[in-house]
Amino acid sequence: MVAVFAAALQAQTTARENLNQGVAAFRDGNYSEAVNRFKAAVALDPHSQNALLYLGTAYVQQYIPGAETEENRGYATAAIETFRTVLQTDPINKLATMSIASLYYNLKDFRSAEEWNQKVLAIDPSNKEAYYTLGVIAWSEFIGADREARQREQMKPEDPAPLKDPVERGSLKAKYWQSLTEGIENENRALAIDPTYENSMAYLNLLIRYRADLDDSKEQAQADVKEADAWVQKALTAQKEKAARAAQNSQTPR
Repeated sequence: MVAVFAAALQAQTTARENLNQGVAAFRDGNYSEAVNRFKAAVALDPHSQNALLYLGTAYVQQYIPGAETEENRGYATAAIETFRTVLQTDPINKLATMSIASLYYNLKDFRSAEEWNQKVLAIDPSNKEAYYTLGVIAWSEFIGADREARQREQMKPEDPAPLKDPVERGSLKAKYWQSLTEGIENENRALAIDPTYENSMAYLNLLIRYRADLDDSKEQAQADVKEADAWVQKALTAQKEKAARAAQNSQTPR
């Protein structure tokens, strides 16, 4: 019994040493070495949440969004698997849930990103970034179809909404109107949390402006474009006010 206890104590000590060495490597930006140290710590102490969270984050640091290589996607996959392991024992771990949501978004797996951002909101209903991302996803899924429709109808980007062909417009409206509307609602929820959040203002502009292509009349489309223009101005004002506050804070004596 004493030998078993001593072996367990030694394993914990060695795991802690690997964790500390991994943290040092992580802080130095040596993420490959950090991963090796954190993996060693986890192997010795599989229930160490700190080691698992650091390991997942070290994988994230090596992942480059948009780089379509097998190695790069491997980092994302490993990070997701590691954070899922955290959630097996801590289902409401905010960092793990947010990290998975972000990784799926960067992988352009929008269905999974939507699901995981909803999980973020279940843990933290005041998370403005999750609402913002849900709005971005709605716009991202529509933009390609809208541009293709305009090309087929020989409409230039600057040509006013809505789409000319009522059949095509109706088809796209049936598929995308609800998700675009929900995207608008989510950006408004983000602004209810932070009225100065210019990112949501910018995407309210995009969501409303592009959804205007699905409007039933030119008058309705013109009204939507006018509302979108108003959000552009609000976003610019918010950016200027933010820059002014930052400049003022930098001049304030400490």
